Amino acid sequence: MNAPLPTSPGPETAGASHGGLPPLDGLLGPLTYGSGLRARLWRAVALVPAALFLLTVLSPPLNHDVAAVLNFTQRWISGERLYSQLIDVNPPLIFVLNLIPGYLSEFTPLDGVSSLLFCLVALCGLCWWLSLRLREGMAEGPVESAALAALVPLVLVMPGYDFGQREVLMATVAIPYAVLAARRMQELPTSRAMTFGVAFLAALGFALKPHFLGVPLLVEAAVLLRPLVPGRFSGPAWRRAAAGLKDPVPWTMAAIWLLYLASIPVFFPDFFGHVVPLVWEYYIDLGGLSAFSTLLTEQMAPATLLLAMLSALCLLLRFGPLVLALWAAMGGAFLSAWVQHKGWTYHVAPVLMLGGLAAGVMAARWLDGALPAGRARAAAPALSAAMAALLFLGMIRGGEAPLREINFEDGKGGRLTAWLREHAWNERLLILTPDIWPIYPALNYAQSQSTLRFMNLWLLQGVNRTCPENGERYRQPWEMSRAEFFVYRTVAEDFAAAPPSAVLVTRHVGIPWCGKEFDFIEYFSRHPLFAEAFRNYRQMGEIEGYKLYIRAD
Repeated sequence: MNAPLPTSPGPETAGASHGGLPPLDGLLGPLTYGSGLRARLWRAVALVPAALFLLTVLSPPLNHDVAAVLNFTQRWISGERLYSQLIDVNPPLIFVLNLIPGYLSEFTPLDGVSSLLFCLVALCGLCWWLSLRLREGMAEGPVESAALAALVPLVLVMPGYDFGQREVLMATVAIPYAVLAARRMQELPTSRAMTFGVAFLAALGFALKPHFLGVPLLVEAAVLLRPLVPGRFSGPAWRRAAAGLKDPVPWTMAAIWLLYLASIPVFFPDFFGHVVPLVWEYYIDLGGLSAFSTLLTEQMAPATLLLAMLSALCLLLRFGPLVLALWAAMGGAFLSAWVQHKGWTYHVAPVLMLGGLAAGVMAARWLDGALPAGRARAAAPALSAAMAALLFLGMIRGGEAPLREINFEDGKGGRLTAWLREHAWNERLLILTPDIWPIYPALNYAQSQSTLRFMNLWLLQGVNRTCPENGERYRQPWEMSRAEFFVYRTVAEDFAAAPPSAVLVTRHVGIPWCGKEFDFIEYFSRHPLFAEAFRNYRQMGEIEGYKLYIRAD
């Protein structure tokens, strides 16, 4: 078992060779004296960045992917069948979890967006509380304790616009899971209810995407292999490693994953039979990058650098089990982002969340070892405020939170939202566009529902990456693949069977130019059912490249 964290230089601290650090000690002098009121003030200041990001995530716009999943779930609640009438690439767990805010909006005055935000903030509060409970009895220096009090709530909300994405949900539950892993490394007693509760929550988060399983794989490897490190534990290494194999946490998570996997063909047979083949053939490579070019994207490059820096420090110095668990989780999150070959902001968010928290704990432990005990206790509140401010500033980058929220009303998403609220409030619309943003969350804010079986027309993009071999702009029905003909047929048949109140179509289709622009109305009007039904619609306007057609009768 680890000895208590030293408050003066020792072999387990990163600052062991820096003595009393007079320059640092002198620099902190103005921050370490004063009444308890000053300390409480600094603790409050340390929570300001988290409060600002909380206000950001509660402000519109809701993330487009999060809004689209919520919209699909509400249609599922209304009676449409998932993966036959509602076809999406996401595995079913995220839709099942969205049933909670979906039904909450059905039976309370809250609308769908408000219900979802309530649930997301409640999840963050739960994970914060679990982390606090799990830290009880763990050896922490005063700076480390103050830093965790400020940084844990901050990293839970700092993804900003990406708040609610599956990657962010995974990283959220990974935080108490990492703290539990640190306790397991130290063999600290933990109640059975707490252990299984955190394991269950973590298992759900890691099951949201297959890529996420890299996180528990690396964390469990760290827990299992740590007893084999010489000098860390007493007793034979093989005996301690064997005892680690009896740990209930990985077996609990594995059982939940197997149960979930087995339930999919039972409750959602169309997912493996219909959706997965479409994803494998058309979606995986849609807009994807090579493995190397992914690392050079605007989002992945800083994440790669952060991982490299923290890895070098963790390999050279000792920072304790919590840093080890967070570092392993960060590595798994990085692999998850990399294998998706996109390098988007929400793919990278878990790396920044877990890496930012790990960096803060590393700095705090170094300061606890470098400063005299009394000075560390006195300076801890101010130092935690400084760490939170640095992490806050690091997350403020061009085009992202809080700039999206500040500019929403005057931007494309806000203007489309206001337009739909005016002309299509609480209506059914046929949405002909490959876009997710800004269609979602504009539909959510207008409380409108799409009638398209897909969230968007990404499948038409996938099947039309090359020009038709017949030399014409569009393939004839008998020349279409099964996937393209399915979209062509179902859009026309659904449209004719239950004509919606309006049709929203984009000019910007994202399909290669082949003699002329791909026009969705022209494309689907070749089907007689669509052409006949569309005669009753009249264009009432255009905004931001979107044309709205209103049914005349």
